[in-house]
Amino acid sequence: MPSTVIRRFTYSPDSEELTIEFVTGRRYVYSAVPEEEVQAMREAFSKGVYFNKHIRNRYAYRELV
Repeated sequence: MPSTVIRRFTYSPDSEELTIEFVTGRRYVYSAVPEEEVQAMREAFSKGVYFNKHIRNRYAYRELV
């Protein structure tokens, strides 16, 4: 199911960085995210709900400008 909050996301297992682009166009990189966490997000029915509950405010992040 397409997300109404997250446009797309990519993950680099080597650096454990999760890059998320929101529908607003803002992009953030979350650091030290375990691959299992990203896999669970991929499998989640609602990516936005999963993100808010399991990733947001739990991992260090920076905005890409």
